[in-house]
Amino acid sequence: MSRLRLSKGLAALFLIFIITISFAGLIQKQKIAVSLSKPSQWASKSAFDLLTFPTTPNSLQCFVTPIVFDVKIAEAPSSVLFNATRVEIYDFIKANPGVQFRGICNQLGLSIGLAQFHLGVLKKAGLISFFRDGRYKRFFQSNRFSNKEMKILSLLRHDTAKNILTTVLGRKSISHSELAHELSVTSQGLTWQMNRLEKEGIVQESKQGMKVIYSLETNYAPVVTEMMAIMKQT
Repeated sequence: MSRLRLSKGLAALFLIFIITISFAGLIQKQKIAVSLSKPSQWASKSAFDLLTFPTTPNSLQCFVTPIVFDVKIAEAPSSVLFNATRVEIYDFIKANPGVQFRGICNQLGLSIGLAQFHLGVLKKAGLISFFRDGRYKRFFQSNRFSNKEMKILSLLRHDTAKNILTTVLGRKSISHSELAHELSVTSQGLTWQMNRLEKEGIVQESKQGMKVIYSLETNYAPVVTEMMAIMKQT
């Protein structure tokens, strides 16, 4: 009889131990779920640093270097999209490649802090990347566009650069004076724009007597055409 009671006692203790472990696991899962829904509980400073607005020189540079993250959510990007606001931001970036931070906030009606947090999560998960356009960061769906394509899309987000590229592409080649007249810009203003495009290797300059002639670099002409078609869809 004493052995039977001992066996029952051990079985009861074992059952209590199993229940305790299961309950602790459930609590832990709930804590993780809550931590993912509250930015302040787990967002690191580096996540927000990714989205600050620098005052670096006006040059187009790509920032798509892979990063090793200490947040487990980066190991399963699909789980990042369980949040409705995050999905909305991600879909908006997919539909509007090259959109800048303010455009995301304004179009989706998001506060700066909330947009910064969700963009940081999406960036850490490897779902989006950004391209430096002077003091702006332009966002893209990761692995969809090459550096060259992101550069062109970023330029096409500027009205003057877009008009220049559209005109030069359509005319094949055009003189400085004709282009300035057609776009209704000053000669000095056009010179600044063309110097920028030449520096990026997109436009080339030649001389015909006293005239300066512009045309697209051979390697960029098909890319500009393709990216313009994408912009028309946005």
